[in-house]
Parts: sequence; structure tokens; C-alpha cells
Amino acid sequence: MQKVEEEQPSGSLLKKIDSPDDLKKLSPGQLPQVCSELRQMIIDELSHNPGHFGSSLGTVELTVALHYVFNTPDDRIVWDVGHQAYGHKILTGRRDRFSTNRKFGGLRPFPSPDESEYDTFTAGHASNSISAALGMAVADKRNGHASRRVVAVIGDGAMSGGLAFEGINNASITDNDLLIILNDNDMSISQSVGGMRSYLTQLQTSRSYNKFRYYVSRVLDTLGLMTDQRRRNIIRRNNHIKIKFTHQNNVFEGMDIRYFGPVDGHNVLNLVRILSNIKNMHGPKLLHIKTVKGKGYEPAERDSAIWHAPGLFDKVTGERIIGNGTGQPPLFQDVFGETLLELMKENPRIMGITPAMPIGCSMDIPMKVYPDRCFDVGIAEGHAVTFSGGLAKEGMMPFCNIYSSFMQRAYDNVIHDVAIQKLNVVICLDRAGLVGEDGPTHHGAFDLAFLRPIPNLTIASPYDEIELRNLMYTAQLPDQGPFIIRYPRGRGILTDWRKPLEPIVVGTGRKLKDGRDVAVLSIGPIGNLAEHAINNWEKESGQTAALYDMRFLKPIDTAILKEVGQRFSRIITIENGTVTGGLGTAVMEYMMENGYSPVIKRLGLPDRFIEHGSTPQLLHLCNIDHDAVIAALRELTSEPKQKTE
Repeated sequence: MQKVEEEQPSGSLLKKIDSPDDLKKLSPGQLPQVCSELRQMIIDELSHNPGHFGSSLGTVELTVALHYVFNTPDDRIVWDVGHQAYGHKILTGRRDRFSTNRKFGGLRPFPSPDESEYDTFTAGHASNSISAALGMAVADKRNGHASRRVVAVIGDGAMSGGLAFEGINNASITDNDLLIILNDNDMSISQSVGGMRSYLTQLQTSRSYNKFRYYVSRVLDTLGLMTDQRRRNIIRRNNHIKIKFTHQNNVFEGMDIRYFGPVDGHNVLNLVRILSNIKNMHGPKLLHIKTVKGKGYEPAERDSAIWHAPGLFDKVTGERIIGNGTGQPPLFQDVFGETLLELMKENPRIMGITPAMPIGCSMDIPMKVYPDRCFDVGIAEGHAVTFSGGLAKEGMMPFCNIYSSFMQRAYDNVIHDVAIQKLNVVICLDRAGLVGEDGPTHHGAFDLAFLRPIPNLTIASPYDEIELRNLMYTAQLPDQGPFIIRYPRGRGILTDWRKPLEPIVVGTGRKLKDGRDVAVLSIGPIGNLAEHAINNWEKESGQTAALYDMRFLKPIDTAILKEVGQRFSRIITIENGTVTGGLGTAVMEYMMENGYSPVIKRLGLPDRFIEHGSTPQLLHLCNIDHDAVIAALRELTSEPKQKTE
């Protein structure tokens, strides 16, 4: 292609782009202006409507180049994680609605096929893009859509996930023309870790070599001499030659994946040239681009971990607008971090493990004091659990902190590598229950239900910050076995929470208040909401309710359940988790199996995926807010009592 000069700005271009077709009407020289306007729009909007900031700024040029070169939505772009996709949303018909991003009823927080035909696959959890895109590419060939191009965009540390390499391995031996774009910004959410980071930083390839290879490939294609087997043999032979001359062993080309790069991911004109050159090449290929997370906004470039999702900020000064925490209860994650540090000072066997979320879960607090005893293992939840199991097998006391929704990815590891051996591993599930604006891919809805059937586990959830501290203290005592502690996103209720640590008898709940007309059984901090609702209901109704904090789902306190079964004909259970299989189900099972027949009303997340919105909005949507508890109390106590055995 001829060198394209950047054209001088002349009025707003972004406002004229309602689809990628409009983008294609522009000359290549106008694309830098589009990038500038797109970056500024993201900065403007996210300063007052928080979201994932740094990642999307880093992919502005890539996003423009992709939609300029490829025929989307017929050509498929599969975004990994979705942190990088705000520019994609704006260019694909959602510019005027971008102000609703992450708001209840507005644009979804991550790409979703339910929102737009340009969003080709669900995004939210890392490392799935290559596998999904490969499946789409193979299906398209089989369905007669051989001309359709499929692109997987992976970055923000997602290449460290094992699923990404499973996908690459399969792509290398499958007939496909998949293009993988590796957005290498040296970051996941916190600093990217592990050998992959060092490898990608140093990886280079010759431009002249690739230019010659393009030419030879095109000639052989034109002559009809290039079969799939010959192509693989040539790639393998060329790789051996390149390794010999460059003294570099490229892991991608070692798997018969054509590799191009690294190239500057912020040069939109060069990206357009490269994508145009390689998009029609046969066989799987990988374009490695180097980008800066937070590109174009100096505060975000300086501290990309904080500016991954910075919250509100002043776009002019770069000052983050953080509420004054003085006098407020702490975040549960900070209670975890402070308490873990306290425990580590007393118990040298304790280790901290997190999959790429040291700041998000406050593992960074003990990490600063004990860097040799805390491990950020990258985006690798299954590995985090099995690594913890290995530590425990040799006498260490690991505290493995994983977001609840990400724990879904390590289910087999919990069963096979921890529970069967009864290893002393403490798994702390942050962001359990509704998490607000991150939506269905991130709600911690299922952990209580999917962990309860597993033998040898202890499963607990604290009512408040003091209970969290005491559960952590209890979990690290000798011979407790696998111990799960789940707690929500956000703040607790106590300001005076730094109390001396005390053990809790495993499998015991507590009666918080007595009553005569109905029993309310809760687990976790949502019990505070239930307590407030009960107090208001009692004032209006003249009736009373007993409130029990069950504290443990497994082993469940059967003494409390027996007392409730004998005394009450009406029971309400409430949990910030799916109503199917959790606390309510456990209570129903006990009552049925022991000959009690009360009327039971279960409150929890319904049997559907919950959209995004503020936590109060979602609590109301799921009928587990203050008013919903009062409504359940009214409904249950207005019915005739059932006779108990």
C-alpha cells in the first residue's frame, strides 16, 4: 500500500459514524482524527459514568482499524473479557446510548449478542475468545461461509489463562483461517505476571522476512501449489530457519501458528495496512500488537492498575473522586486484607494467593509486607486452587482469594485437588451475590448452590466485619480442612470492627432475636437487611419474628433447624445467591426429612440471569430488598397456620 498522509481535522467525524459502513466512507488519512475523537468521548463519558477505562483507551486504534478493514458484522470480531470494547460499542450504532453504559436498563457492561449483532459472543470472563472464535471459524467453513473472516482479540493478561492455550493448540491442527490479535499491554488488571509477560516483551520478528513470506505465499496460492499440508510443512520449515538465524524460539510458530509482530498498536494507519495484508491469508495466524493501557490520558498511563476501573474522576485534573471513608464502615475486601496481614504475622505458614486481583481483593495489603508469601498467579483460577492445594499438602496454610463468579472456572480443582484430600485450604470468595453494574457474567450467584454438594467442605458467610475476621481466624486453625468464606462487594455495617479475634464453632449459627409468629433464617450480610425489615414490620403489624443468622451453610446448624421446626409453622429464608440449591433448599430438605411441615417462603436470586444496575435496583428486581422482606412477612403471616408435627 502507498503511504497515507494523515489529514488535517475538519469538524467532528465521530458524530457522523452510526455504523462501520460510515467509518469505511472515510479516507485512511482521516482515521487518526476518528481515534482522537473516540478516545476523548470515552474519557468524557467515563469521568461521570464509571466503567472499565484504561483497557478501552488502549485499543482505540485497533478498534478503528478492525472495523475499517473487516466487513463487520458479517465478519466476526470476538472480544476477550470485554474490558477493551467501549470503542467497539460506540462505532457500532451505540454512540448516542453510550451514556447509559452499565446503567439499569442501558447498555450492557460487556459485549453481548443480546444487545447487538456486532457483539458476536458473550464476554466477561477472560481467555475464552480464541476457543469461541475457532468454533465459529470452523462452523463457517462447514456452513459454506468460507469468505467470512473471524478475529479473536485477546489481551489484558487473558493470554495467561490456560483456556487460551487450549484454543491455540486446537487451532494449530484444525482447518481454519482464524486471526488472533494479541493486545499486549504488559497488564491484566494489576501488573501482568509470569513468564508470558517476559516472553511477549522480548519477542520480535523481522519485517523484511514477513514481507518476503507474504510474496511467496501469494505466488504459490496463485499457482495452485499450496495445500494445507504443504502450508504447515513450509511454516514449520521456515520457523526452524528463522530460529536458527534470529536465535529466538517463537512459541506460537512452534505450534504452526503464523506469527506477525510485534507492531505498534497505536499507529492506526499501519494497523490498517497490516490487517489488509494478512486478513485473507489461509491458516491460523497471530498478530502481536504492543499497546499502552490508558493510552492518551496521562494519569491512566502512569498508574494503569488504579485506572483499570477508576470510578468517578475529574477529566481535566485527573483527580479521582473518592467518597470520604472517614466514619464509614470498611469494604469487606479491606477487612479481608487487613485481617490476613494480622494472621500472617502470627502464623508463618499462612500464604496468600490471588488470580490477578491483588488490588481488587486487597491482597496487596499483606503483599506489601510479605511479598515472598503472597502470590499473584495471573488469570488462572483453576491453577490458583490447585497451587493452593499443593501448598497445603506440604504444610502451608493458603488463603486463596477468588471472585465468586470466577470461582466457577475452578470447580473441578476444588473437588479433585482440595476436597478429596481434605486439604487445609481457605478459599475466600469476594464479590459473592449481586455485584451491581458488572452484570450477569460477574454476579456471584451460584457459589452456595454449586459448592454445597461437595463433600468435606465447610461453607460459611459472615453477618458483618467482625464475623468475617473470626471466620478467617477459625479457618486457619489446625485440621479444619477445606474452608469456604463468601462475602459481598461493598461496605459492611460496622465502624468499630477491629476486635480481638475469636474462634467460632464450625457448624453453629446464632439467634439474633426471638419472636413467636414467624422465623426468618438468613446467611451472610443480607441478614442485616432482614433485621431492619423485621423491626419495621413488627411496628406496623404487632406481630414478632425470630431472626437466625445461620452463618454456615455446611455443616448447617441442625440444632437451630430443629428448634425452628418445632416452634414455627411459618419460615422465611433469605440469601444473596440463587434460590435454587442454597440455604432455602437446605432448610426445606431438613424439614421434609425430619417430619416438619411448615410453610416456607424462600427469598433469593431467581432462576434466571440478572441484568446489570446498581445493587439497590437489583435487590429490588430480585425481591430481596427491605420492602420485599416486609411483603413476605405480611404474606406469610396472613395465611392460616399449618400444623407442625
